[in-house]
Amino acid sequence: MRPEDFAGDLLCTQVATRLAAQFSAMLSRKVVTATVLRARADLHGQVVPEALGEMLHRLAHHRLGVLCVPARAT
Repeated sequence: MRPEDFAGDLLCTQVATRLAAQFSAMLSRKVVTATVLRARADLHGQVVPEALGEMLHRLAHHRLGVLCVPARAT
């Protein structure tokens, strides 16, 4: 499935809202939402429904954290 397929998903909306508040000083709501939707698409069919909320939050949080780390000069 594509990330766009989950745009109306209540779970995605809830996770994006929480993470947008947490990362508001560093990332736009648009970036947070896109990251959550990509994470949701990646998790589709990979985890049991009961664990989806936590796994989605953890995966998206990790990916957003990586986006906030400045690239090191080599």
